[in-house]
Order: sequence, then structure tokens, then C-alpha cells
Amino acid sequence: MIEFIHQLDAAYEECERLSPLVRRVMARNPGPFTYTGTGVFIIGAGEVAVIDPGPALPEHAAALDAALEGERVTHVLVTHHHADHSPLARPLARKHGCKVYGMAPRALPDMVSTVQMEAGDDSGFRPDVEIADGDEVSGPGWTLRALHTPGHTSNHVCYGLTEENTLFSGDHVMGWSTSVVVPPDGRMGDYIASLERVRAENFALIRPTHGPAIDKPRSFLSAYIGHRRARERQILAHLANGPQRIRDLVAAMYAQVDARLHPAAAMSVLAHMIHLIEQGKAACEGPPGLDSVYALP
Repeated sequence: MIEFIHQLDAAYEECERLSPLVRRVMARNPGPFTYTGTGVFIIGAGEVAVIDPGPALPEHAAALDAALEGERVTHVLVTHHHADHSPLARPLARKHGCKVYGMAPRALPDMVSTVQMEAGDDSGFRPDVEIADGDEVSGPGWTLRALHTPGHTSNHVCYGLTEENTLFSGDHVMGWSTSVVVPPDGRMGDYIASLERVRAENFALIRPTHGPAIDKPRSFLSAYIGHRRARERQILAHLANGPQRIRDLVAAMYAQVDARLHPAAAMSVLAHMIHLIEQGKAACEGPPGLDSVYALP
């Protein structure tokens, strides 16, 4: 079972010192998918990197400007292209004369209709520098290494701060909730493999973009992975009772979950179902979708 972490004391639009190399500014955009809001991380001092600048809200942009007064942003890093993470990246980079680093979103096939998340996609996001797995950027006293972690989205990237053995995990791992995996861009097989990779890295601390830090990453990640495996077993147990549609599975499996999250839960169940089909553990007629009928093979 995942021991979620819900305690987070952070004032909106104030710059908070978290460690010798890390500060955070919390955007005022709370919601069912963003928790208390987007936490923007500033790395270093003087010449700094900014991770996930967040939404293009005037109050938030002004707070970042105040936090960065007298400093120069040398790198703007984006974990992925959701609208609670990337819209302010281009304006911030332009202001400081630097470049935006990240991975561009891929063109999506017409496999399934995607769910509109609370924040939605920043569909126009394109980085200046297409970062690759293992690439490093650095400044005075700090080094950030990119880890491509597909699953939540195909272009999701986490960033490891070498000097503090800390991972900035975006939406890949969150202390307060599981991460949503939405096909066709999100793939459950990729997501589980990415979780296992991050666990093997043995970071001392994980700082998600939303919510509190995770100070016992290895055990937390093991529980995260175990949760996904348990979901697969749960789905297979329901299929053992006969053919099922995803809406019926969601009603049974997420009865105690906020109904606002049920559409996203349906997409995660679909992602699990696709992964089960890939493994030969489930089947359906035609392409897998929300309205398909699923059964044991």
C-alpha cells in the first residue's frame, strides 16, 4: 500500500528556500490534478535553472520575477507539455535571453479520444533544445541530468540534481497521489519500466512538481510499482467474472475516489488494459478503447 504524503506548508507566490541549492515558488492553481498547485523549482544562485515554470498567470509570473530579481536564468527546463507545467517557459526564457530545454510532444494517432485534464495540454509547446536521456546542463555549483521517463506522457523528462542526489520528478512520481497514464500518448508498460529505472537510481530525495517531497524514494517507488501490479490483478479478477467494459470497471474499482477523477481513472484502466493485452493476459475485439468489451483470452 502506498503511504501517501499530504502535508505541504507552502505559501502561494512566495519564494521558499528548500535546500542550499533549491528554492520553490508555488503557483496559485490548485485542483484535483494539481493538488495545491504547481511548484516551480529554482536551482542554484546567481546563474540559475528553472524547472517547470508553470502556468502563464500574471500573479505567478510576477512572483517568479520577484524571486529571480538580480539573477540570470541560464536554462529553463520542462518535464512535459501539460498546461500547468510549460506555458510560462517561453516568456521566462525570452526575458532572460536563454533557451527552453525539454522534449517536444509527439504527434498522436487517432487511437482513442483523450481526456481533457484539469490543466489540459500546452499543445504549442516546443523546446529550443531537444534534450535527450542522460544529457546534462550545469551552472555555478549545480548539475542537472535528464532522465527520459515516458509513461505519464511520451515526452516526460525528470531531472536529477547531482550535488544533492535529488530527483525533480514532474508528474512521474507524486507523493500525494498516483500519476495518471492516458493513452495513446501515455503507455503503462513504459510507465512501469520508468518507475523501475528511477528506483534503481537510488536518489536520496524526490521533489515532484505537485505536492510534498518524498524522503524515502526506494520504498515509496516500490509501493508505487506494487500499486500498478495490484491494479492489473484487480482488473483480471473482474474479467474472470465475464466480459467487461471500462466504465463498469471504473465504477467498481474507484467507488471511493472523487468522481471528478473518474474520467482520468478510465484512461488509466484503459492503459492497464492495453498493457495486459500486450502481455497476452486480456483480449478484446478490434482496437482497445473506452467502449470496447474486454475478456480473458
